[in-house]
Amino acid sequence: MGTRQRMLVSAVIFASWVLSASGAHYHTHRHHRLQDVALTEETDVRAQRNKRALLPADTPDDSTPLPPGGDPSDLPTCLLCVCLTGSVYCEEVDPDMTSVPTLPKETNYLYARYNKIKKITAKDFGDIVTLKRIDFTGNIISEIEDGAFAKLTMLEELSLAENQLVKLPMLPAKLVSFNANHNKLRTKGIKSNAFKKLSKLAHLYLAHNELEAVPLIPETVRTLHVQNNNISSVTPDTFCKSNNTYYIRPNMNEIRMDGNPVILGQYPTSFICLQSLPIGRYQ
Repeated sequence: MGTRQRMLVSAVIFASWVLSASGAHYHTHRHHRLQDVALTEETDVRAQRNKRALLPADTPDDSTPLPPGGDPSDLPTCLLCVCLTGSVYCEEVDPDMTSVPTLPKETNYLYARYNKIKKITAKDFGDIVTLKRIDFTGNIISEIEDGAFAKLTMLEELSLAENQLVKLPMLPAKLVSFNANHNKLRTKGIKSNAFKKLSKLAHLYLAHNELEAVPLIPETVRTLHVQNNNISSVTPDTFCKSNNTYYIRPNMNEIRMDGNPVILGQYPTSFICLQSLPIGRYQ
């Protein structure tokens, strides 16, 4: 009996030790796993924070997509257009651009061709006095408010070709080149002194309109295109000075009047001051 009792006591003690050791191992393993999970979650949070910190300022956040069909005027210009140093290119913008975009300050050149711009307002260029060239070719502009270009004292080139203009606004005084080809301009839509004060104007393009007469042209103009209009006559004062038979027009070397109903051969005294005859019908 003594031997069996000792064996039983030994078995109980061994079993208790095994259970105690297993429990300690279990708790130790579980504690390590919890530490690993916590460390993994902390690492993921840090990675997300670092990823956000590395995103450039202009990178859109995928979590807040732009609403479909939004107005492009609500977006920063340099997301819709290509902005380089001093130049902004907004050509065939999608979604349709229907108004003049807000320009970065110190913009020198704006190319907003082949969009759906309808109107130019007096506020569009209010703060951008550094512009030297503007090109609105291929829009649907039908109205330009008076004073829209009034503050653009450095503007040298302006193209409004391929639009729907019926009249011209006041133009900047330092223009060198002005293009209004392919519009709906009529003589009554161009003020008699529209070009008179443009003392640097060298190239004037008014072809493919509905003009009934050649407007008053400054003496600085070298190139004049008025082909494909409704011009039916010219006078001795259109290009020359009827009261001065010795007058020679010094700069004009290219005049296109082809595609008009006027027969230039009927007005021989109208071109005696020119260095070369206009291109057009003579008989």
